[in-house]
Amino acid sequence: MTERAPWIVGVSGASGTPYAKAVLLGLLNAGHPVDLVISKAARLTLLDETGATVRDAHWKDDVATWLGENSGDLTYWPAGDLAAGPSSGSYPARGMVVVPASTAACAGIAIGLSKDLLQRAAEVNLKEHRRTVVVPRETPVTRSHLEHLLALHDAGAIVLPASPGFYGAGAAATAQQLVDFVAGKVLDALGVTHTLFARWTGELNAQRSPLGGP
Repeated sequence: MTERAPWIVGVSGASGTPYAKAVLLGLLNAGHPVDLVISKAARLTLLDETGATVRDAHWKDDVATWLGENSGDLTYWPAGDLAAGPSSGSYPARGMVVVPASTAACAGIAIGLSKDLLQRAAEVNLKEHRRTVVVPRETPVTRSHLEHLLALHDAGAIVLPASPGFYGAGAAATAQQLVDFVAGKVLDALGVTHTLFARWTGELNAQRSPLGGP
């Protein structure tokens, strides 16, 4: 029997929970097992942005309602459970994504604060040299935030700001297409196959170029 080795997805309190949903669905739809950790602040943001509630005692129904489809191979860990599997380096995980990543979460991970399971799990993945992707969304940023992001980069994390590209859908891009672009970039960083956005080929540029071409 093959040992289950999930991707850990941590959702922190920054605005941008649709990014987390798109990443979760991308991983699950690709057949990957996922461990989910939602910080206390993220629950409030999730409720405010989507109306969804995730309670520890009812997580299966709540997460299924939030994702809107079969949750696949998904395990939920309460953010306050510092004895949970992902808190240990011996726990078999493929890597971790923090999406969205608040400034507080970035700072806590960068300095090894381990304030909750999300921060601890991210620190563990970094120290075990597993693929770790951090998706900051807040803007503008202060010097301290930049320093924490640099510290995360130097520790081995991939810092992937939630900066959507518009070339796939152009001026008619919907909010979901922009969300999917960022989620697709996250999955690219993890090496997970997806079809969340159209890849750049150069042909569109030639067609639209004001300097010539078709």
